[in-house]
Amino acid sequence: MTTPRSYRATRVWAALMLSAFMAGCANMASHDELATEVQTASRAGGIPAAIARLDASATSDSDKKALLYNLERGELLRLENHYDESTQSFMVADERVKEWEDTARSTPEKLMGNVGAALISERLKTYEGEDYEKVFLTTRLALNRIALGDLDGARVDVKRTHEREAVIAEFRAKEVAEAEKEAEGKGATKGGAEINGYPVETLNDPEVLELKNGYSNALSHYLSGFLYEVLNEPDLAAPGYRHAIELKPGTAVLDEGLRGLDERTSFTWKRRQQMTDVLFIVEAGDAPARKPKGFTLPVPTGRGLVTASISYPVIDPSGDALLTKLAMDQQELALERVVDVNVMARRALKDQMPGMVLRGFTRALAKGVMQDQLQKNAGLFGAIVGMVASVATEKADDRMWRMLPGRIYVARGYLPPGSHQLAIDGRGVTGKVDIGGQYALVPLRIYGDRVLVGEVARIGTLAPDAAAAAAAPDMASKSVAVQNK
Repeated sequence: MTTPRSYRATRVWAALMLSAFMAGCANMASHDELATEVQTASRAGGIPAAIARLDASATSDSDKKALLYNLERGELLRLENHYDESTQSFMVADERVKEWEDTARSTPEKLMGNVGAALISERLKTYEGEDYEKVFLTTRLALNRIALGDLDGARVDVKRTHEREAVIAEFRAKEVAEAEKEAEGKGATKGGAEINGYPVETLNDPEVLELKNGYSNALSHYLSGFLYEVLNEPDLAAPGYRHAIELKPGTAVLDEGLRGLDERTSFTWKRRQQMTDVLFIVEAGDAPARKPKGFTLPVPTGRGLVTASISYPVIDPSGDALLTKLAMDQQELALERVVDVNVMARRALKDQMPGMVLRGFTRALAKGVMQDQLQKNAGLFGAIVGMVASVATEKADDRMWRMLPGRIYVARGYLPPGSHQLAIDGRGVTGKVDIGGQYALVPLRIYGDRVLVGEVARIGTLAPDAAAAAAAPDMASKSVAVQNK
């Protein structure tokens, strides 16, 4: 029989438990809410207002060194064409990813523990970044350096992209094997399809299943091919173009990148070339959000069944219309989608669900036992404390790199050097875009109701006019033919 004194002590202990859980909740702020506020600020006051709102969320030195803060900040600065500052933020983020890579190579078991998250909440895990975000980071660094004219630095970044993908592939294979082994030992379900009420169709639609994995993207590899071509290294350019095709088969602009490589890098072609070979990278929309969705699970205890709360993230498919064409003066190029971040995010979530289910099952068991003991020792008060603590701490992890674009398109063709008026599906770009050099890379971003034009990279020099005048019409017709296939 519980004495009044021990009963009071149990009530105090229970209250302390609730306080501890709620203190943990203070460290589980929603990144989805912050990202939404940042995007709202950018729509109302421009990118500087968005950066100010993001900076206000980083109140300590550790916050300012955090991976996700620097990913978001680097992308916002990039939208303002502040490439040096953007690169600085991305380099801080890259240090965090390098730490993850080093651990994944040397002691992968440290990354597989998830003990703290299993006992309290997914949001208390150290954010390591989604795998596709790790790859996008080196790609963003390469694009920044190209815009600044640092081709050698960009070459290092694209090389690191390939190396990073290899580390991710090896680690994830080990992690899946370990998760399945642990799940079998504890009797947990293994996949999202077995969570009653979970919208598994968001993870199992054809676009998600078509992806080879949750981290490689065709843009990163096409960019490496383009950069190696620009640097006159066709033997290295070919694998980049080839890998892009494997990731996004049936895409004409990717196919032509490989098919026309030998001709474009030949001495004869370059001697006659008078029009600029232009790569357009067009980004649109916003990266998706992870929205927590709550579930309940009956948990057996020594005194019967209790109900524990579990939360898993859901990513809704994008409803944005696809872009189709890029107009330049009197010429049109087909815009071809090479990356859909929404689909990649859902593929990444699909791959993570077995581990999430296992950890949720483990948390439910631990919290069910806690609720049972609180009710046993403190009656109704203890039951309420346990229930509130369980619900308060069971928040799905909604951290993602939200300032990334939702979709990325590529177009490539030949343009005469000079100023050109651009339009994307009839939406005109403010001002004219100056094209020049043997190669050019033009970054464009549809952001809200604006079309943002990045710094145009102009690389190399064209042949003298007199030597190449006859070749220009042939190049123009070839460009249109390629894009209209």
